[in-house]
Amino acid sequence: MRGKVGRPARLDRNMIARAAYEIGLDQVTMKAVADRLGVSVPGLYHHVEGRDDLMRLAAEYSASLIQIPIDHGQHWAPWLVEWANHNYDAFVGQPELLSQFLNGAIGIERVVIAVDTVVGLLVRHGFTPAEAMDAYMLVSQCALGAAVGRIREMEAARVGRPAIAEFHRELAQRPADELPNLRALVTGMPAAPATFTDQVCTVLVGIAVRRGGSPDDVLEHVPGVAVNAAT
Repeated sequence: MRGKVGRPARLDRNMIARAAYEIGLDQVTMKAVADRLGVSVPGLYHHVEGRDDLMRLAAEYSASLIQIPIDHGQHWAPWLVEWANHNYDAFVGQPELLSQFLNGAIGIERVVIAVDTVVGLLVRHGFTPAEAMDAYMLVSQCALGAAVGRIREMEAARVGRPAIAEFHRELAQRPADELPNLRALVTGMPAAPATFTDQVCTVLVGIAVRRGGSPDDVLEHVPGVAVNAAT
């Protein structure tokens, strides 16, 4: 008797994680994953405890796909900029991944390779292991915070309430002499705000200066950075 078309010969948690990731973390349900794998929902329960477990698997799988930049012998700054951008893009591209990360769903085993790679690269550039770990944490936190801000902006724009429009609306309802600093900010806000790379380079400049270097130790190695934004 022939089995169901598309049914895997042997189901495992990695196959389930991949299926959930391919569906998209914001669309994951037990039924959706079961249908994609060609199994029944009760059959899926033999491998996962429920949707929360399924979400953890999908988040860990997604995190494992975040690229670690290749070390071509380049300066440490552009390597960290690339690493930060990979993390930022992953979180912005799948907001639910960020939620799972904040909930502690992504286990340490998924980040140890990245930590070891970052520390090893920075040590080769003269960092101590402690300095390297500090730099890794600062850059990762910058990516995390920027992703949170971008996701909020995207949601605000989706519902027709972008921050700049809300500022203007609030200022229009108040006397002209109220909130002078906010008025100056809104009036002088640049047409092209600092990019995420600019923001990361601000962090990297701080790291370089704290180690006894200068802003140029970073800026001359990262093309296209707005100097005013980074310093």
